[in-house]
Amino acid sequence: MNLESGWFRTGLIFAAAGLLAARGANFRVATYNLENYLDEPTQTRAAKPAEAKAKIRQSILALKPDVLALQEMGSPTALEELRTSLKTEGLDLPYLEHVAGSDTNVHVAILSRFPFSARRPRTNDNFLLGGRRFRVSRGFGEVDVQVNPNYSFTLLTAHLKSKRPVPQAEEAELRLEEAKLLREEIEARFAANPNVNLVVLGDFNDTKDSASTKAVIGRGRHKLVDTRPAERNGDQAAPAAHASDARRITWTHYYAAEDSYNRIDYILLSSGMAREWVTNESYVLAMPDWGVGSDHRPLVATFQAEDR
Repeated sequence: MNLESGWFRTGLIFAAAGLLAARGANFRVATYNLENYLDEPTQTRAAKPAEAKAKIRQSILALKPDVLALQEMGSPTALEELRTSLKTEGLDLPYLEHVAGSDTNVHVAILSRFPFSARRPRTNDNFLLGGRRFRVSRGFGEVDVQVNPNYSFTLLTAHLKSKRPVPQAEEAELRLEEAKLLREEIEARFAANPNVNLVVLGDFNDTKDSASTKAVIGRGRHKLVDTRPAERNGDQAAPAAHASDARRITWTHYYAAEDSYNRIDYILLSSGMAREWVTNESYVLAMPDWGVGSDHRPLVATFQAEDR
């Protein structure tokens, strides 16, 4: 017997994980922009106060995610501090991925209860705009998550260009170009497996009718399903006449400059993944004093760990 075989190594991973979801059991996938989760200040950003970190942990613990995508994460040390603090408070997410793009301050990251069978960090994607070369500033985090020996899915997280103006180019054009590159990676997953279990999530920094968000969602047979989580406040009414979406509270971000609340964070699914989606267990977290932790609210979607 070849002890270095892939099957043997996979068995060791499962044995070490210990708490993998049984076949058919439910698991949760969440996304959360932490608003500058920095241990040390930089020239442009302050360190995260202890009170804010505590509220973030409280929010994450309320969701009890099995896989958690993070945006505006600081250094790998900051990620490890969060992971360790969550473990101390009862949520063990031992597997982690930290992705550093050209932005030296904040990054995307992933914490998981389940092991990663593959990692494909995208740190150097770039594009031409107005004769200038730009890099995707936060990169894209991509992992294959092995939930149990019979079920896995691919998670792809992003933090697209903000609406903050920059002198080099129009922010909407930069965001659209980043979205197009994200969509290229989505199409690559479909090309490799048309029935792929795929979750695309994160902070896309624009509303669902924007060109950039539409580019990520796509069209045709590879169009992604928008889970559109809402607050669990008792609202159950069906969509109003001539409306495609029910009038539920779905905002995820507060923008102080405009005093506005918008849905700019998303959990999107391939049709294969959508078959396992538990629709009534997907929501935006509503918590008192949520803004102490971040200007975003976290959202979560629940799935069955079995291909359907």
